[in-house]
Amino acid sequence: MVKHIVMWRLKDGNEEGAKKENARKVKQMFEDLNGKIPGMLKLEVGIDYAMTDASSCIVLYSEFVDQEALDGYRAHAEFKKLAAFIKAVGTERRMVDYEV
Repeated sequence: MVKHIVMWRLKDGNEEGAKKENARKVKQMFEDLNGKIPGMLKLEVGIDYAMTDASSCIVLYSEFVDQEALDGYRAHAEFKKLAAFIKAVGTERRMVDYEV
């Protein structure tokens, strides 16, 4: 099994609440992937509420049957749309992939 964990920081935005709204949109877009990615066992998305200097805004925790399934997720058209949106609204990304 492969575990894939990613954290993002988002831009503040020009409008009040833009960061929170973008975080909610990212969460929904990820949750909409449930059941659409072959080999994805679990997908969980959290929005940070602490908002400290050390915080990321969003975290993704996901599990895949193997590396091939993770690669398929990254190549999936729905994921590519999501990744483009995050790139537009994000400022920083950290990731860890590991096998168990």
